[in-house]
Amino acid sequence: MAELKQLIFFDFEMLCSKNGMLFEDMEAIRLGAVKVELETGKVTGFDRFIRPQQDSPLSPFCKELTGISDSDLKTADDFSEVFKDFLFWVGGVKKARFYSWSTSDILRLKADAFRHNLPQATIDKITKRYVDFQAIFTKRASRTAASVEKALSFYDLSFIGEPHHPMYDAYNTLRIYQSFEEQNVKTDFIMLQQFIFQEAELPPIERLSQELKNIFQKDLIEFYSHLNDAFRMKDAWKLIKKTKKLVEKYENILLSRSGVFDKELISNVEELTTFYHELQTAYKEHCSYPSKIMILHEQMVEPLQKICG
Repeated sequence: MAELKQLIFFDFEMLCSKNGMLFEDMEAIRLGAVKVELETGKVTGFDRFIRPQQDSPLSPFCKELTGISDSDLKTADDFSEVFKDFLFWVGGVKKARFYSWSTSDILRLKADAFRHNLPQATIDKITKRYVDFQAIFTKRASRTAASVEKALSFYDLSFIGEPHHPMYDAYNTLRIYQSFEEQNVKTDFIMLQQFIFQEAELPPIERLSQELKNIFQKDLIEFYSHLNDAFRMKDAWKLIKKTKKLVEKYENILLSRSGVFDKELISNVEELTTFYHELQTAYKEHCSYPSKIMILHEQMVEPLQKICG
C-alpha cells in the first residue's frame, strides 16, 4: 500500500422527506470534504452541489433542514461529474485515508456510484481505506453514538460554520479527530466519565488510579460471586454476555495513551480480558461436541480470585 499522505473527511447531504424515504432514493445533493496534508498540516476544502436524477422539487422539510434550494441543484453537475472532480481534488486515493461521522456517507457513496455506473474498482479502493470515525469515538470515548456537536462539547469546543453544510460537518469531524488524537488525557477522562463514573464526578488525578482500582475490584467481586465450577450451556452463554459487558466497561484502560493509569490497574484489566477470551474459547469447544455442561477450570478463574482478595 502506498505511503499515507493525506486524510480526507467527507459528508453528504441527501434528499430527505419529513415522512421518511428509502435510503436508495435519498440521492446525494451536496458533497463536502476537507483534506489534511500530513506533511504540512495544510487543510483545504471541497464543496459541490449535486443534481439528482429525481427531478421533483425538494420537500419543504429538506429545504429547511439542508438550506439547499431547487435553484442550487438545477444548474449543478450530476454525481458522476462531481465525483470525478472530487477524485481530482483528493489527488490520489491510494495515498489517502477517508473518514466520515457514521457509515451513512460511505453507503451513500456506494449507492450513488452504483446508480451512475461508476467503476467499482475506485469505490473498492476508497472503501478499503475508509474509517467510520463515529464508531471509533463511540467505542473509545463516548460509549453511545454522539452527534458531531455533542462530541465537540466533550472537548469544550463549539461547532464552526453552518449546520447541515457538509463541508463544515466534515471540518468539525476533523476537529474531533485532532482532539481525540492529540489530547490523550482529556480523551481518557471523557472515557472514564462515560463508561465508569457516569453521573458521579471524576476524582482528582492523584486519587484516580486508586479510586478506579476500588471500583474495578467491587465490580469484579460482584461478578466473581456468581461464578460456579460448571454451567449449563444456556447459562454459559449468559455468562459470556455478562463478562463481555464488564470487559467493555474497562477495556479502554488498556488502549490508553495518556499514562494516567498505574500498572496494577492495567494488569487487573488484562486478567479480566484474558478470562473473557478463554471463556469464549471454552464455550466454542464445548459447542463443537454434544455437551450440556461447561466446566470452568481452576486456572481460568484463579487470577480473578486473587484480584478479589
